[in-house]
Amino acid sequence: MKRLTFATICLAALPLMAAAEGDAAKGEKVFNKCKACHMVGDDAKNRVGPVLNGIVGRPVAAIEDFKYSDTLTDKGASGAVWTEEEIAAFLANPKDYAKGTKMAFAGLRKEEERADVIAYLATFSQ
Repeated sequence: MKRLTFATICLAALPLMAAAEGDAAKGEKVFNKCKACHMVGDDAKNRVGPVLNGIVGRPVAAIEDFKYSDTLTDKGASGAVWTEEEIAAFLANPKDYAKGTKMAFAGLRKEEERADVIAYLATFSQ
């Protein structure tokens, strides 16, 4: 039988922690601002932006059939991961977080909205 380490348990709990900090139901409503470019769910496909299923805990720029900006590709190559903190920083101001990003969205200014969207996205984790 394989023993689980504390770190393994903590990593597995990341999506649950995001859900605990935000309200997924409210996040679904806030996600309406994202739907023009992103999809989630069983039938999700890349649009202008990549599919966001499994984003919490996923390496940056990891969707193989999506053309990311160079700045996000470089972040992914350096080992960056979409933790809830990283997602929150990106959502607060995408252009500041990743200079040169193709994402035209100005950001979610309210911390509560960011937490709610992250909680909603966490419901689509593998």
